[in-house]
Amino acid sequence: MTAFNKELDASGLHCPMPALRSKKALESMASGEVLHIISTDPASKNDIPSFAKATRNELLEAREEAGKFHYYIRKT
Repeated sequence: MTAFNKELDASGLHCPMPALRSKKALESMASGEVLHIISTDPASKNDIPSFAKATRNELLEAREEAGKFHYYIRKT
């Protein structure tokens, strides 16, 4: 498990809400901090990595566990 500074639980939200909430959460974070995103939307498997790339933030980890998707993004 990756260490993180802030957690965003986007469970129950559908595309594009997990990415939009992630954007808002990252805006309040300092460069170098890590955001942990939890999503139940299978579309997030494509959306969150694409979001990280488009915003030039670093996707550190993406995994599925017990029906939930976990992403760790380092703000650049």
